[in-house]
Amino acid sequence: MTPAAAPLATEPRRLDEAVARVREAAPRWARVSPAERAAVARAMLAGLQRVAPRMVREACAAKGLPLDAPAAGDEWIAGIYIALRALRQLVRSLEDLARTGNTPVGRLGATEDGRTTERVFPATPLDAVLFPTVGAEVHYLAGVGPVEARERRASFHKRGGHAGRVCLVLGAGNVNSIPILDVATKLFNEGKACLLKMNPVNAYLGPILEEAFGDLVARGTLAVVYGGKDEGGYLARHPGVDEVHLTGSNATHDALVWGPPGPERAARIARNDPLLAKEITSELGDISPVLVVPGEWDDRTLAFQAESVAGMMTQNGSFNCLAARIVVLPRGWRHRERFLALVERFLRATPPRRDWYPGARERLAALVAGRTSVRAVTGAEGTLPWTLVTGLDADRDDPAYTTEAFCPAILEASIGSEEPLEFLDRAVAFANDRLRGTLSAQILAPAASISDPALGPALRRAVRRLEYGSVGVNCFAGYAFAFGTTPWGGYPGRPLTDIRSGRGFVHNTRMLEGVEKSVVWGRPIQPLKPVYFPSHRTLHRLGPRLVALEAERRWTELPAIVALGLRA
Repeated sequence: MTPAAAPLATEPRRLDEAVARVREAAPRWARVSPAERAAVARAMLAGLQRVAPRMVREACAAKGLPLDAPAAGDEWIAGIYIALRALRQLVRSLEDLARTGNTPVGRLGATEDGRTTERVFPATPLDAVLFPTVGAEVHYLAGVGPVEARERRASFHKRGGHAGRVCLVLGAGNVNSIPILDVATKLFNEGKACLLKMNPVNAYLGPILEEAFGDLVARGTLAVVYGGKDEGGYLARHPGVDEVHLTGSNATHDALVWGPPGPERAARIARNDPLLAKEITSELGDISPVLVVPGEWDDRTLAFQAESVAGMMTQNGSFNCLAARIVVLPRGWRHRERFLALVERFLRATPPRRDWYPGARERLAALVAGRTSVRAVTGAEGTLPWTLVTGLDADRDDPAYTTEAFCPAILEASIGSEEPLEFLDRAVAFANDRLRGTLSAQILAPAASISDPALGPALRRAVRRLEYGSVGVNCFAGYAFAFGTTPWGGYPGRPLTDIRSGRGFVHNTRMLEGVEKSVVWGRPIQPLKPVYFPSHRTLHRLGPRLVALEAERRWTELPAIVALGLRA
C-alpha cells in the first residue's frame, strides 16, 4: 500500500481564518445544553464509524502493516475502537446530566490510608463480558470525600465557568485515537471549541477527521489545520487562542512554554516566567516501569506475565508514551533468567515493525551504545529490532533512567532482594525518584502474594505510593488509556518548571474531578488473551467486529468476538 500524501502546512492567513471561525463559535458552544451535546457526540460516533475502514487503511500504509496481518488490529482497536468507546460513554454522561443533573457514579470506597475510591470499570455488563478478569478504580486526592466525589464532577455543566474559550489541541502522531480523544475531552468535558493541529507524522488523518466530524467543522466548533513546530508555535501564541493542550514530548512542551534551550530559557525557568502565558494541559510520556514482586511464581503465571511485558513494549511498534520501558526485578531473583528468556522468546515470535516514527533508529542506537548486554531480535530490512538491554543496576545512575528513548527497546534492572517487602519499598522509591515521568507504571505479583495477609496490604500500599497517573496490577496500565471511564494523564501537581508527564486528565468520560490516579487490577492469568499480547493471532479479525459492536451495538458480533478471543 502507498501512504497517502500529507496535506501541506496551512498558510498563516488560513490559520488566522481558522482561529477566527472557532473564536466566533466558542460562545455559542459554551451555551449548548448537555442534551444537545449528547446529540453532537452521537453524530461524531456515527461519523467516525463511517470512516473507520479508510482510517485503518491509511494508518497501515503509513506504518507498513499488511491489512491481513494481526498487527493491523492495533489500528482497529487502539485507533478506532477506544475512540468509539469514549464517545459512547460521553453520550451517556451527557444524557444523564440532562436527565438527573449528574454523570454516572460508581461504587465508592476507601483506600487503606483513607482516600476515596470509585469503581469505574466494568462500566457496563458488556465490559464484564469482554474483560471478565479486569477491574478499575479511581483514587481521589486528599480532601475529596464521597460527597465531594459526587458533587464536584462535571463542574462546567453544573456551574459553568466560561463564556466561550478556544483550545488549541496539538495532536499526537503515534496513535490515531489520541487527537480524537483530546478534542472530545475539551469539547464535552470542558465546553471549549477546538482548533486541532495535526502532527506531521499522521497528517494524512486530518482530511478523514474533517469528513467524519463535518457537522462540527461546519458550525465552526472544530477546525483542523496542518503544519509543524512553526505553525504550532504561531497558533499557541495567537491572541485568538485561549489555551493549549499538547500530547507529545517534554522537549516540545518546554520549547513552547520556556523557549529554545539556552541561558534565556534557564533564566525564565529560574524566575518562573513562562514565555507562553496561557493555560496549558499536557500528556508527555515517561519511562514506564514494570515492578516484578518476588513470591510463589509458577511456570504458567511466569509465562503469561512475560508475554504481557513483551506486549507492553511491542504494541504499536513501541511508539507509545505508555510503553513499558524498564523491568525492575528483585536482585538475586531465582526466576530472573527464566523470566528474561521468556520475554525474549515472545519478542522473537513477534515480527519487527518498520521504523515509521521519525528518529527512532537514532534513539535506539544511542540507547544501546557502549552496552555489553543487549539482546536484539532483528527482522526484515527497514525494520527496527526488538531490543532487550539487561543487567542494569537500579542503585547506580544511568542516562536511560532519565531519557525516554521512544523506540522498540526495554531495559532490565535489579534492586533490593527476594524479600518482597524490601523489594516493594525500594522498587517504588526507585520508580518515583529516579525514573523520568509520572504517566503509568505496572506491578506484577503472583496470586499467593495478593491474597497473603501481609503481602496483600503491602502491595496495595505500593500502589498508593506510586506517583503515577495510572497503575496497572498484573496488567498493562494502558488499559487506563483505553477504557474511557478511567481518567488518563500524569500524576497531578507538577509545576511547569518540572512538568514530568504533564498536567490534567483527558478521556475521563464521567468527568471526574479531584482525581489522583487510575488503578487497573487484573488477575495473574486471564482466560481471554489480552489484545496487546504479541502472540494474538486474530487481532485483525477481532478489531472490525469490536468496532461494529461499539458503533452500532450490533450484538450478533458478540459470540464471534468471544470465540476469536478464546482462539487468539
